[in-house]
Amino acid sequence: MYSSWSNRLQRKKALSLMNFSRRKFLTSAFVCGAVFLTSGCSFLGITNPLETLRVMQKDLFPHAAKLGIATAPYLHIVLSHPKISEADKRFLKNGVKWLNEASLTQYKKRYVSLQPDQRQALLQSIAKTEWGESFIYDVMGYLFEAMLGDPLYGGNQHQKGWQWLSFEAGVPRPKEPYLG
Repeated sequence: MYSSWSNRLQRKKALSLMNFSRRKFLTSAFVCGAVFLTSGCSFLGITNPLETLRVMQKDLFPHAAKLGIATAPYLHIVLSHPKISEADKRFLKNGVKWLNEASLTQYKKRYVSLQPDQRQALLQSIAKTEWGESFIYDVMGYLFEAMLGDPLYGGNQHQKGWQWLSFEAGVPRPKEPYLG
């Protein structure tokens, strides 16, 4: 009787240790993976979507960069905003994935690693597809939102987009971002 109880206890301890080790491993792997992907690093063709979108927006509308308009902070808000549908967020992320797949197929490099003329050619190529046309349309929409929206949302820093259009903002302006 004692040996059977002892065996069960040892088995339980072994399973407990195995589960603890597995849990610890999975937790560590998740944390490392999250840090790796959100830091803008890439490995085996995996690219941070914001990195690709930032470069793509420079290619689509280089004047925004000349104005000093930062689109990446705005896109970060878009991808985490509760009022943006999950379908729209998924389409942006899938568009980045599809763009990089097309880039790897055509040039054997990720989109952000291409030369500017190669990126332009790739954008022209995907614009002829249904998904590519919709993806570019959505990205351009977010680019103009970032460029012309209130600086409070992170894109139109120092009102550069407004100055470009000689626009004067309405009063009163929001004091904090509406993210509700």
